[in-house]
Amino acid sequence: MNKIAQSLLLLAALSCGCRSSERPSEAASEPRVAEPASRPVEEASAVDRDLQQQVQDQALAEEQSETTQPEETKEPAPQSKTPDVVYVPTPQPVVDKMLQMAQVKKGDVVYDLGCGDGRIVVTAAKKYGARAYGFDVDPKRIEEAKRNVEQAGVGDLVSIQQADIFTLDLSDADVVTLYLLPELNVRLIPQLQKLKKGARIVSHDFDMAGVAPLHQVAMKPVDEPREHSIFMWRAPIKRAAQTEAITAR
Repeated sequence: MNKIAQSLLLLAALSCGCRSSERPSEAASEPRVAEPASRPVEEASAVDRDLQQQVQDQALAEEQSETTQPEETKEPAPQSKTPDVVYVPTPQPVVDKMLQMAQVKKGDVVYDLGCGDGRIVVTAAKKYGARAYGFDVDPKRIEEAKRNVEQAGVGDLVSIQQADIFTLDLSDADVVTLYLLPELNVRLIPQLQKLKKGARIVSHDFDMAGVAPLHQVAMKPVDEPREHSIFMWRAPIKRAAQTEAITAR
């Protein structure tokens, strides 16, 4: 109990005692003693209010400091590179055939280079239980692919990353899927040559100049206006001398 409250209680007790045991003239003088007590109470209340306001202001300032600090230390977003190809989605029947030709199985690591909306990695994870990684330089495609991964419920198996595919280490992949232009497939040859023995490469529509495919199929899905080709290679891949000249340019 603070001193102000104690003083008020003491004054109240003295007032009651005077009415019961002292002369009326002495009791009548007590109110004059009690009158000044109201001023310190009001002044103390004002001080308490000021102190409370100061504490609140300090807490608010600290909270604002804590919330703004992460903004200052936040890492910058990755730089976006202009995509090398215009995005054209692979029809789902072609996706299914590509993964079938690659003989994807549970536990395989699948890299999709230029993953677009993520349909290949989603299918690899959902249908085969593979661990799949999708790479793309377009932030819009990354956002779309992540949304599709979440909707498919395969976030525990699929990782979508914004990256330049020509800087990636592909050595951990069991399967690499492509839907790029022929010259871009050729640019990837030095990276694809580092794949482990037995790794499979499948490409939609475009081959790899100077590297003969192990298998090639053509298919025309229902409701598709044209025929689609799928090429499949198995590591280690070998290229002809003319391909060396193409990639050196």
